[in-house]
Amino acid sequence: MTKRFSFALNATDGKARTGVISTPRGDIRTPAFMPVGTAATVKAMMPESVAATGADILLGNTYHLMLRPTAERIDRLGGLHKFMNWEKPILTDSGGFQVMSLADLRKMTEQGVTFKSHIDGSKHELTPERSMEIQKLLGSDIVMCFDECPALPADRKRIAESMELSMRWAQRSRDAFGDRPGHALFGIQQGGLEEDLRAQSAEALKAVEFDGYAVGGLAVGEGQEAMFSVLDFAPDQLPVDKPRYLMGVGKPDDIVGAVKRGIDMMDCVLPSRSGRTGQLFTRRGVINIKNARHADDPRPLDEHCTCPACSNYSRAYLHHVFRAQEMISGMLLTWHNLHYFQEIMQGMRDAIAAGGFADWEADFHRMRALGDIVPV
Repeated sequence: MTKRFSFALNATDGKARTGVISTPRGDIRTPAFMPVGTAATVKAMMPESVAATGADILLGNTYHLMLRPTAERIDRLGGLHKFMNWEKPILTDSGGFQVMSLADLRKMTEQGVTFKSHIDGSKHELTPERSMEIQKLLGSDIVMCFDECPALPADRKRIAESMELSMRWAQRSRDAFGDRPGHALFGIQQGGLEEDLRAQSAEALKAVEFDGYAVGGLAVGEGQEAMFSVLDFAPDQLPVDKPRYLMGVGKPDDIVGAVKRGIDMMDCVLPSRSGRTGQLFTRRGVINIKNARHADDPRPLDEHCTCPACSNYSRAYLHHVFRAQEMISGMLLTWHNLHYFQEIMQGMRDAIAAGGFADWEADFHRMRALGDIVPV
């Protein structure tokens, strides 16, 4: 019999939670950060390197994979896990957000969205049913229902209409998903920054019943203060006994603030994208390795970090390979950022389990406020 998807909440500290999501492909320790493997790869990283950072799960993008190499081809080749050599769990988004933000000439109706590929201009249609079909072909462990995500700011009428459409699409996604033991379907709460619309959305999703619930429609330009104001109420509107996933977040202080408010899962391209552009996240804040101050510095980025970039290379070397545009630069800097993000997650898991989250959070902010070490 196939092991079913389940979530065990092991400890809470204030609103912060720690637990374990169990899947047939392995356990996901929460709070969890999911590196983004957009086109079946976390850019500049081998899959085993991603696992070595401490990641239990990564994210794949339905929109990108349906266009290239196509979901049907990935299915013929044995599914996404085999295709990209990642044996742990994978969450796939529904494609809704990318259609709204990347695709050309999109047209939305009650049925779904038709659009032109940003790659070659070919025409496609994405509906709740087609999104479920694609994600089944990919073979992901956690499937997201198909939704619409309006960019903020938007007026209340637009946000309400979008949320109501997403709730109808959520029911269609559930119907099309069917019964797939060992696989999970997450609903996505919408409603912009409006507490009453978010409450309506949560009630509609709970009536459909999902294996987990995402807080959608944030990290779309509203700013941290507005995002946190929504997270002060949105997670509490969702079931206590199911995982809560904040989509597209974020910077280290966003992540810590989200966990403080009851979020269990997050994903973001930031650590990998920033690594490729020379922006590094450390316990003492952000470092730009391209700055000339690092050119003669024999010290590591962070003497307490155990990633390969910090263990084996100097700031001077990392500065040099970045300036020279060597491929190893993106590899090492991405590894460091992903390692640091996973270190944050482990720190929070341990602190919540021990009932010391407030002290951990205070120390996190205190260290960041110190800023980078003094130049040589």
